[in-house]
Amino acid sequence: MAKAKKLFTIGYEQTPSKAVLDELAQAGVKLLVDVRAVASSRRPGFSKSALAAGLDERGISYVHLRGLGTPKNGREAARSGKYELLEKIYTAHLKTAQAKEELDELSALVKTSGPVCILCYERDHQHCHRRWIAEIIEERDGVKIDNLAAPQL
Repeated sequence: MAKAKKLFTIGYEQTPSKAVLDELAQAGVKLLVDVRAVASSRRPGFSKSALAAGLDERGISYVHLRGLGTPKNGREAARSGKYELLEKIYTAHLKTAQAKEELDELSALVKTSGPVCILCYERDHQHCHRRWIAEIIEERDGVKIDNLAAPQL
């Protein structure tokens, strides 16, 4: 019986970019899929270009699937600790054409690329939209989810 593929997830809140990159490399990740609606960050090393360059230095590819990001009102709910509202907003968002298309794209990447990790900001995957993305891919494709956590500052 074939071993189930893994889908990793990671958040970079309170974590230096080097620690995140080290964690990804140690896990054997070959493709990082950025699932932030806005791929910019005040945190050094986490804006799209800087992140892609740091990953490239470690032999890890980068893809940004903006359509899987959380809409602005969902991000506001998360910042306020309103996780039930976040889930309601994000569940509705997943029904949009762009989100459906990008879930299919992520599914194909997981099947064809080396180990894949999805990234966003929130450190705790239980309070993050990437949890729902990972659970959909887990159910759809039979992958195992492994939530990574790099050492904090």
